[in-house]
Amino acid sequence: MTKVREGIRGILQLRINNLEAAVMERTQELFRINEVLEENKNQLKLILDSTAEAIFGIDLKGNCTFCNISCIKLLGYESQDDLLGKNVHLIIHHSHPDGTPFSLDDCKIVQSIRNGKGYEAFDEVFWKADGTPLDVEYHAYPQIKNGDVVGGVVTFIDITERKKREEKINYLSRHDTLTGLYNRSCFEEQLKIMDNRDNLPISVIFADIDGLKLTNDIFGHKAGDKLIKRSAHILRQSCREYDIIARVGGDEFIILLPRTNEENTRKIISRIASGFENERISAIKCSISLGSDTKTFPDQSMEVTISNAENAMYKDKTINRQSVSKDIIGTLVETLHSKNPREKQHSEFVSEICGMVGKALNLPEPEISKLKRAGYLHDIGKIKLDESVLSNESLIDEEAELIQEHSVVGYRILNLFDDTLDLAELVYSHHERWDGAGYPRGLKGEQIPFLSRIVTIVETYERILNRVDKPLDERKARALEVIKDEAGKRFDPDIVEVFLKLMA
Repeated sequence: MTKVREGIRGILQLRINNLEAAVMERTQELFRINEVLEENKNQLKLILDSTAEAIFGIDLKGNCTFCNISCIKLLGYESQDDLLGKNVHLIIHHSHPDGTPFSLDDCKIVQSIRNGKGYEAFDEVFWKADGTPLDVEYHAYPQIKNGDVVGGVVTFIDITERKKREEKINYLSRHDTLTGLYNRSCFEEQLKIMDNRDNLPISVIFADIDGLKLTNDIFGHKAGDKLIKRSAHILRQSCREYDIIARVGGDEFIILLPRTNEENTRKIISRIASGFENERISAIKCSISLGSDTKTFPDQSMEVTISNAENAMYKDKTINRQSVSKDIIGTLVETLHSKNPREKQHSEFVSEICGMVGKALNLPEPEISKLKRAGYLHDIGKIKLDESVLSNESLIDEEAELIQEHSVVGYRILNLFDDTLDLAELVYSHHERWDGAGYPRGLKGEQIPFLSRIVTIVETYERILNRVDKPLDERKARALEVIKDEAGKRFDPDIVEVFLKLMA
């Protein structure tokens, strides 16, 4: 009996040992499985946290179930705890970009759970922890388990810079880059919108800047750009907020004036003209030519109205051409003389003496008049030079080269205006020499215009006469001596002979 009991006890003990071994083995297996699960979980978290794209998950109530580091950073939170378990719509998706409330029924994130399909958006914002909006592109997808939706996943990126680039591209496609005004294509779009019965009468002003070519040629395109921008500013100031202003060419602008009759259009034109009255850019007196027309009835063609305004502008430019030219030349001379009063003295002296020489040579009165004008304007090209160069008689090579350019600059200036066109060649050649060693073209002898030869002698005489502070008789004798010595080399000998007799 004892042996039976011992046998039973042994069997039981063996079973217990086997069970313990099985439990231990199962426990170790479960532990290994948990380790693998934890490792997979950590690996998944590492992957999610390593993506630049922000990701968060929600349950069926819209509460946050997980979020990666990119999500936390982009939204400006400290940790996951700031979002986990909280309603995502109420925290980050509650309003439109303009601040108006965003209803749940319109929320694509909620719709993805309700409808069991993906949605995307490119024109919405998420609200950051500090209460500021963040432009985002997001994709919302449902989480499906065993055929049932159990939650959702949202991925999003910050598209702030992309939005800025798109806005910039859109702006540049519609606006002139220099002035910020509408460009031609945008003007045509606005014209289609504005051209309706409600906006009648519609007036159009066509504007063209005077002197832009001169400004570009003489003072460079930076000065020309400054003139264009200043003109655009004056147009803006003179018009109303709802008027359409467009730059449609290098120096041309069109202004569209809805609900504006002819009388009020004339008032706006008057304001524009007044705005230009005292403006100067790089010694150029600013001015603008203007023309207008008004569409009064629906059946009138807007294209014809614009064409009429343009024709009126050209008529204005033609009528005022001489006065505009005179103003520009006068402003240039005035500015040059204010830079260096010595230049004014020089110009007046050369003009007067040139007239005397012309009479001594028995030139016709029109030629004498031309000669005097050339004498007065022969150094107008120096307007481009700085005051320091104008007043410095000890010039370095580079400054001397700049001085030599003034005859070319003067030629360009005078060649642009009808009133001074006949003087351009004379000014261009007043530093040529009889022996061909002058500039800018190296003309020789009678190749040099006759009146230019006179200006050359007289302006040299004046420079020497007033160069040093000595008694007048000594200065005059020295100046006449130089003129005499340079006859046949620098100067026309026949004119020198007449000049010496006259000055004696």
